[in-house]
Amino acid sequence: MKRLFYIIIFAALCTGSFAQRKAPFSKEEFRAKQEAFITQKAQLTAEEAKQFFKLYFELQDKKDQYNHKAWEKMREGWKGNLSEDEYADITETVLQTRIATDELELEYLKKYKKFLSSKKIYDIQQAEMGFHRELLKPRGKR
Repeated sequence: MKRLFYIIIFAALCTGSFAQRKAPFSKEEFRAKQEAFITQKAQLTAEEAKQFFKLYFELQDKKDQYNHKAWEKMREGWKGNLSEDEYADITETVLQTRIATDELELEYLKKYKKFLSSKKIYDIQQAEMGFHRELLKPRGKR
């Protein structure tokens, strides 16, 4: 579960950094590819996909907001010459961000369970990890 969390955080951070580095595709294209991949791999029906991705992308947007704030704090540390209290604030903010995003994940899991079985949610999680592994592969091997 912890590994999944780090993959999701990495993906969320990458999503934001793609926009800053002239990504090979836009946020909308990324999401369309992600939706198609997960829908196919988790064998979601059209109705399941419609309900799920509305919530899923809402969750991703909220997590992006939290992660953006954490990265702003991290950048403060890159300046160097900060006091011990300032570094403590940075590290606590980053940890609080992880906790907040975990809480969001749990909140949305409860929402998903209203219309998806636990097996489907598991399949979605597996597909999501597979999608991110595909993104990390060298371009010629996709």
